[in-house]
Amino acid sequence: MPLPEKTSWVILAGGQASRMGGNDKGLVSLNNRTMIEHVIDILAAQTQHITINANRNHDKYQAFGTVFGDQIKDYPGPLGGMHAALHTLDNEWIGFVPCDCPQLPSDLVERMSQACDASTDIAVAHDGEHIQPVVTLLHRRILPKLEAFLANGDRKIILLYRQCNMITVDFSDQPNAFVNLNTPEELQQFGKQHESN
Repeated sequence: MPLPEKTSWVILAGGQASRMGGNDKGLVSLNNRTMIEHVIDILAAQTQHITINANRNHDKYQAFGTVFGDQIKDYPGPLGGMHAALHTLDNEWIGFVPCDCPQLPSDLVERMSQACDASTDIAVAHDGEHIQPVVTLLHRRILPKLEAFLANGDRKIILLYRQCNMITVDFSDQPNAFVNLNTPEELQQFGKQHESN
């Protein structure tokens, strides 16, 4: 079982954000702070090991921590960030969260870690209705499978997971923790709802 303090966590901010009008999602403003700051606040209370995967605006992201980009070009999506993290970080266990989930669980790191055992390749959060494939904790032994998967041109994250020993971690008590904001309209509506909080 991975010890929470021995896991490293990566905020995935490397996408193209086409539905956000091309604006870098991690840097868009939500209640006068960048979206990634909201995510960092939640994670920083749970782990000291946070890095950021981004493919543009590295100078801006560096204000929040260590930044690394994808090694595979043409935006291969979350799997590109996972691939880069496995090459950049040396932890056995690496966790991932998206930059557009501003109210992740406050016990995410501990609960994800405790769900794993020695045979687990990937733990994926489950909100009670759906898995959240980008909220995941994985063991670095999946790297060869991931590299073969990407070399084959595959990008669909769940297809890779099915090749691994995947478990789901129940967060059905916090279904709203995984609300992700993909469009300016979603961002504006969410911000209004949470201004008073």
